[in-house]
Amino acid sequence: MKDRYGENLTVSLHPGHIAEVVIDRPPNNHVSVTLMHELADALEDLDKDPGCRATVLRTEGKAFCAGADLVARDGDHGIENETGNPLYDEAVRLYAIEKPIVIAVQGAAVGAGLGLALVGDFRVAAHEARFAANFTRLGFHPGFGLTHTLPRLIGPNRASLMFLTSRRVKPDEALAWGLVDQLVALGELRDAAFALAREIAENAPLAVVATRKTLRGELSKAVREATNREFVEQAWLRKTEDFAEGVRSVNERRVGNFAGR
Repeated sequence: MKDRYGENLTVSLHPGHIAEVVIDRPPNNHVSVTLMHELADALEDLDKDPGCRATVLRTEGKAFCAGADLVARDGDHGIENETGNPLYDEAVRLYAIEKPIVIAVQGAAVGAGLGLALVGDFRVAAHEARFAANFTRLGFHPGFGLTHTLPRLIGPNRASLMFLTSRRVKPDEALAWGLVDQLVALGELRDAAFALAREIAENAPLAVVATRKTLRGELSKAVREATNREFVEQAWLRKTEDFAEGVRSVNERRVGNFAGR
């Protein structure tokens, strides 16, 4: 069985009560309001499906997800909205999902793409994976709930290091930090993610969901509070000269010439 949610998202059920959700939005799997809405719809449907006990979320292409397309003119990245960020509404829905999610990361997970990777309970990564919260390099403020979820996962000091330097974290370091749970060869990535999901799905499903709820606590509520704060800071920063220069410099692959205004 394979279902399609919009143009860039497919869902299939596999033996062993494993669901596979695949994003294919070439060339960089940029997040968008539409895509995240479709993803939340798909995962909510899987929550209701007794045939699913665990989900593998992966993407096609070289990059896992290169974040939001900040030069897109259709507004589907959500950042130009004056009253709220609809992308973050979808992020909150993703963190309210009840069944476990294993993320397979084959390449760069950058910005909101890093936020998407953190939606999962576990991350299996290839040696080609890279992780970056590059918001300050863009003259922008972290989003997608990362100001809560990243410190929660790797600790406040390491999260601050990623945020304030915008550095790319390689997979060996990500594994040592707990940002990644398993590191495998690229050709083994999908199988390894399925193996972990299968290990989860072999257990009693009601007990798994109940335990996960206890461990996560009020995570979706905390993400909502974080995204509300993130949106306020992003709203004024996107009007600055530094943000315009940051977008230009990243697109031109150079260090930004920031003026502090």
